[in-house]
Amino acid sequence: MTDLVALYRDDGPLARALGAALSGLVRLPGVVLVVAGVLPLAVAAALEVSRPVAAAVLAWTVIVGGVSSARPSPPKSRWAESPLIRLTEYGGLVWIASLADPPAYAGAFALIAVLTFRHYDLTYRLRHLGAPPAPWLGMGWESRLIGAFVLLLLGALPEGLYVAAGILGVTFAAE
Repeated sequence: MTDLVALYRDDGPLARALGAALSGLVRLPGVVLVVAGVLPLAVAAALEVSRPVAAAVLAWTVIVGGVSSARPSPPKSRWAESPLIRLTEYGGLVWIASLADPPAYAGAFALIAVLTFRHYDLTYRLRHLGAPPAPWLGMGWESRLIGAFVLLLLGALPEGLYVAAGILGVTFAAE
């Protein structure tokens, strides 16, 4: 039987690899790990932090969120993993845009709009057709956050986010 929560999470290859490699070292449920990953990101977003601190927070979020991909959660709280991962990704993209100039917000929202289509498609395709979209197409939430941060470091926001939104939008629609 397919684990639908794992599909809804939209983990990429890095998150799955982190989960496979490190989940034996951590005994916390997946939903607790997702919360532990997003909380520092939320605190950093509320404060003004330097780029090295932002990199450390993002690394923590990706590592802890990735490990959560392979940790079981109690059935009553397992449902919360996907929305918390969405919060992590969407909030992380807006936060990364806030570290650049104000025009970067528009690029972040363009990418979030495309990702919202992806997650809508993922949910309803599973519900009505029983088959998920190709999971590797979007590279996973963690890869998109890392990619946005790399674009920030290269000074390529918001242009890079617009390009990513265009490429992913065409890819998701064609798939």
